[in-house]
Amino acid sequence: MKICHRFVVIAVSLSITACAAPFSLHRLAPREAQLALTGNVLTTGDLSGFSEIVLRRYDLLDSYKEDPEAALATLRAGAIAKPGCEDELFALAELSYRHAEKTAGHCCRRPHYLAAALYAYALLFPGPDIEPLELIDARTRIAADIYNRALGEAFESKNGNDVDLAAGVYPLPFGQIELAFDPDSLRFGEGHFKNLLRVADFEVKGLINRYRKAGIGTPLAPRFEAPKDGPLSRYVSPDLRVPSTALLRYARPRTQIQTDSIRGRLDFYSFSSDATVDIDGRAVPLESEPSAAFAAFIADSKFWDGELANFLGRTLKVSKSSKLTALEPQRGRIPLIFVHGTNSSPARWADMVNDLLNDRSIHSRYAFWFFEYTSSNPIAYSALGLRQELADAVALLAANTGSACLQQMVVIGHSQGGLLTKMAAIDSGDRFWKGISSKPFDEVKMPDETRHLLQDALFVKPLPFVKRVIFVATPHRGSFLAGPQFVRRLIERLVTLPVDLVRVGADLTGALVGYESQTATLSMQRIPTAVDNMSPGHPFIQTLSEIPVAPGIAVNSIIPVKEEYDPYQDGNDGVVKYTSAHIEPVESERVVRSPHSTQSNPYTIEEVRRILLKHATDVNCGPPVELTASPEAGPAAQRR
Repeated sequence: MKICHRFVVIAVSLSITACAAPFSLHRLAPREAQLALTGNVLTTGDLSGFSEIVLRRYDLLDSYKEDPEAALATLRAGAIAKPGCEDELFALAELSYRHAEKTAGHCCRRPHYLAAALYAYALLFPGPDIEPLELIDARTRIAADIYNRALGEAFESKNGNDVDLAAGVYPLPFGQIELAFDPDSLRFGEGHFKNLLRVADFEVKGLINRYRKAGIGTPLAPRFEAPKDGPLSRYVSPDLRVPSTALLRYARPRTQIQTDSIRGRLDFYSFSSDATVDIDGRAVPLESEPSAAFAAFIADSKFWDGELANFLGRTLKVSKSSKLTALEPQRGRIPLIFVHGTNSSPARWADMVNDLLNDRSIHSRYAFWFFEYTSSNPIAYSALGLRQELADAVALLAANTGSACLQQMVVIGHSQGGLLTKMAAIDSGDRFWKGISSKPFDEVKMPDETRHLLQDALFVKPLPFVKRVIFVATPHRGSFLAGPQFVRRLIERLVTLPVDLVRVGADLTGALVGYESQTATLSMQRIPTAVDNMSPGHPFIQTLSEIPVAPGIAVNSIIPVKEEYDPYQDGNDGVVKYTSAHIEPVESERVVRSPHSTQSNPYTIEEVRRILLKHATDVNCGPPVELTASPEAGPAAQRR
C-alpha cells in the first residue's frame, strides 16, 4: 500500500509540474502579433522589445522607471566602452525620446530630444569607416522616425506648430552641442522662407491621396515670401507653402558621442520632395510631406471659400481681377496652367495637381500655375485677362530665367475654363465683332478706352508660346443648363459686371444708334454674362465653336459622360452634352464615365498625365523624361 501511495504522489507531482511549466506558445491575431513585434515609443507609447532587452542586459529595467537620468547615464557609459554599440545606441535614442516626452517644459525636454536625435543619427550614419545597420534591420526605420520627430520637437517654436532653426550652443543631458546654421539657406532667389510649419503630425483633409516620401529629416511646409517690389511678387501667393526638410548632421558621430562636447550642423532643404543628400558617400532620401504642404497652401488661400464670390463678383463687393498664381517659384520648367470653370476655383484641381506634383517625371519638367477669374464676366473679357496674364508672366520670366521651356506652355481648362483656354489658341479675325455689328469696327466712333478693350477682347491672335491645350468637360457648343431663359435672367439679376464693361455697353449703344435696328442697339447696352455666352443659341458660343485651334498647337480632349448613357455619344455629364464637348480635329479624345466635375477622377488624371509626358517628350525641353506605361483603360473609360 505504501508503494502504491508513493506512486500516486509522484504521478500527481509530475502532473502539477507539467501544468506549471513556464514555457508556451500562444497564437495571436496577425495584427496583434505584428504590433507586438514592431511596437515602439512612437507607435504604442511603450518601449520596443529591442530597448527592453538592452535594459535587462544592463539590469536597468526597474531603475529606468525610478531614475531615468541615472539609467541613461549608465547605458551611455556602456555604449562608450563597447566597440560595436548598435544595441545601446538604439536603446539610448528610444529611451531619450521617451524621457523627453515625460519631462515638463520645453526647455527641459530639448536636451533629451537633441540626445535622441544624436544617438539615432550615430546608429544610422556611424561614419565613413564603420558599417551601418542593414537596411532590412527593423531598427533602421524606427531610428529614422525617432530622429525625424526628435529633431522637430527640439526646435519647436513657441506656437507649437513651426520650428525655429538657429545656430548656437544647446545643452545636452551629458554636456553641450554646438550647432552651425546658415540663415541664407532660407533664401531662394530674391525671396525667403518663413513660418517653417511642421506637417508630419497634421491630418490632411480634402485630398484623396496623401503623398509622403520616407527618408531622413523633419518634413516642413514653410511659407515662401517674395519681395514686395520684386518682379515675380505678383505671381507668388502670400499663402504659398513649399515642401522642405530640416536636417541635423554630425561628422563621425560614433567618435563624438564619446565626448561631452558635440558639434553639428543644421541644414534646410527647400523643394525636398524629390531630393537626396549625401551622408558618408550614401545618397539618402530626405523625408518630405508634399501633399501636406500643398493642402496647407490650399487651406490658407481659401480658394474654396471664395467660389461664390468669384462668380458674383461686385455683387458681394468683391472686386477681383484676373490673377495668375504660381504653385512654387519658377525654375525654368514648362508652364502648366490650370483654368477653372464657372462658379469654381483653383481648389477644384487639387486632387489632380496633388497627383501630378508627386509624379517625379511630371514635376521635374513642369511649373504649375493656377488662373483665377470672376467666372460670371463675359467669356471674351475673362479670356482677355488670361492672355494678358500669360503674356506678362512669360515676358517677365524670360527676362529672368531665359529658359526655352517657357515657349512650350500647356493650358488645361475645365468647363468654361476650356473656352478661355481655346481663346488663347485661336485666330478669330473679325468674326466676334461681326456677331455684334455689321458695321466695320474701324468705322465705329467710340472712346479710345472702349476701342482698345474691344480690340483686345474680340480680335484674338494665338499666343505664340502656347503649344498645347487640353479641354476638360468643355461646352464648345454651349451648355444645356445655360439655355433656359429664366436661368439667364436670374443670373442677370444676381451678377454685377465690372464698371469698364458697363461703360462699353453704353458706348456701343451710342455709337451704333441709327446704324443697327433699335432692338439690336438696345441689346448691346446689356453686356452678356458668361452664362449668356454659353447658351447654345448665343452668337458668341456659335462663333467660337466654328473657329479651329490654330495650326501648330496640339489639342487633347477629355469628355465626361455619366455611367447611365450607352452609347456615350448620346449622353452628357449633367452640364454638357457629349455632342457639345466633342470637337475635331484633336490629337486624342478620351471619354471618362464621370459627372461634370471630373478633375478628381483617376481616369481623367491618368489621361492628363499621359498627355503631359508625351508633350515633354515631343518638345524635348530640359532633362529627359522617364516614360512609364499608363494603365489600360478599364470599363469606366474609352479612348479614341
